[in-house]
Amino acid sequence: MRKDLGTNIIFLPQPVLIITSYDESGMPNAMNAAWGGQTDFDLISIALSQHKTTDNILKNKAFCVSFATKGTMAISDYFGIVSGNKENKIEKSNVKVLKSPYVNAPIILDYPLTLECEFVSYENEVLVGKVVNVSVDEEYLKDGKVDVDKLEVITYDPVTHVYREIGAPIGEAFKIGKSIK
Repeated sequence: MRKDLGTNIIFLPQPVLIITSYDESGMPNAMNAAWGGQTDFDLISIALSQHKTTDNILKNKAFCVSFATKGTMAISDYFGIVSGNKENKIEKSNVKVLKSPYVNAPIILDYPLTLECEFVSYENEVLVGKVVNVSVDEEYLKDGKVDVDKLEVITYDPVTHVYREIGAPIGEAFKIGKSIK
């Protein structure tokens, strides 16, 4: 028997995204967000209420998005529980930052995979960005492709409020269903 839960949406998995931008004085800033995804071949969308980060992005027309990993979990959580209006999160977390060569936004080198984005729009609290480059630490490449297993990307579980590691492959997409055909 099924049980109705009402409108308490359970949408899994939710990525743990770290959004970076520069503030009005050129200082890098970072925040944690979970409600995002790829919405076209070169577009991403992230649901964000108004924050220092959205103000920065609107001013600079650029941002970067990195994926939190098992190794960056504490830093990533910190970026989500402290406001950039109250303290310098980059300085306090002691992360290494590099200016993106493609957009006016910082890359945090502690995160192995980063999407460098041009601002497209921010309407109804949904940020849309065009990915103009994807950069990855060479250590996470295998045969010229990103080794997803080695990344150890984490997700946010909104049911129990924990971070979860993405698991091992269990089937080959666009092939396993052919057994039903």
